[in-house]
Amino acid sequence: MTALTLAGWPTLGRQLFPGVLASVVVAAAATFLSQHYGAPVMLFALLLGMAMNFLSANGPCTAGIEWTARQVLRLGVALLGLRITTGQIAAMGWHPVLMVAASVALTIGLGIGLAKLMGYRSFFGLLTGGSVAICGASAAMALSAAMPNHAIRERATLFTVISVSALSTLAMIVYPMIVRALGLDPVQAGIFLGGTIHDVAQVVGAGYGMSVATGDAATFVKLLRVTMLLPVIAFAGFLTRAHQGNAVEGKRPPLLPVFAVAFAVLVAINSTGWVPKAVTQAGMDLSQWCLVAAIAAIGMKTQLKELATVGWKPIALMVGETIFLAVIVAAWLHWSGGALG
Repeated sequence: MTALTLAGWPTLGRQLFPGVLASVVVAAAATFLSQHYGAPVMLFALLLGMAMNFLSANGPCTAGIEWTARQVLRLGVALLGLRITTGQIAAMGWHPVLMVAASVALTIGLGIGLAKLMGYRSFFGLLTGGSVAICGASAAMALSAAMPNHAIRERATLFTVISVSALSTLAMIVYPMIVRALGLDPVQAGIFLGGTIHDVAQVVGAGYGMSVATGDAATFVKLLRVTMLLPVIAFAGFLTRAHQGNAVEGKRPPLLPVFAVAFAVLVAINSTGWVPKAVTQAGMDLSQWCLVAAIAAIGMKTQLKELATVGWKPIALMVGETIFLAVIVAAWLHWSGGALG
């Protein structure tokens, strides 16, 4: 790409291209490393992005990195709607629906309550609790996009993504040993893994690493947790609207962000069965690339020394939420006998 070629682009395109390209390159590198070494791609994207944070310091990449961290993130979250259908949700029956709804609500409630006790804003508790309760890094990024602008929002998002990715990887290793020690049958084991492990990839890895029946049940329950993303985003939008509603300047934010509406529309469209599988797969792949590029851009915008100042309390908060979620799901299994229908 020559300077002469870029000169023919619109002004906005010329401003954004260097930063967007840098984010995509980091995303490609993170994807390569993840595929060859088996670690979470989001974690690689964060670490590589932070290693290149000099690109965001008042240079030609600054505008594009900022745009990727915000707008590309929203596109990636919206495209997550292509992962699920209403038929899949209905087929799950009421037992797992009740378990997931209760565990998500209670974990988020715990996160908000503990965050306030620790002296943090309730939005931080919603961010950490939502990431633990729903779908890890993807949920953290989606909730961050729905929250009000704040000086430390991106640092909080970065910390949450790093922590939830690390905890999810640890859970993928430890939780199969726990279900074996508890003597759970394959379906019960799948319900526990799908109801507690944070990221989808780690759920699939842990479930099918035990058996096909466990993997199917784990994926089944995890899919239901992902569907909780929309109502929780709506809740975040409601809190944002209430928080900013009395602002003297600026437009009052919508109750439901545009990307959340797009998420719901894509779920509805995907549920019709009219969308070719190739299109659905392409949309899911694009969603993954958008999310990885966005988290790489967020990493570029944050310095490691900022993360070093978070202290022990946020870490304790996320570990506590993770343990709380596991206890809830284990208690439900004991109470219900592991029914799936």
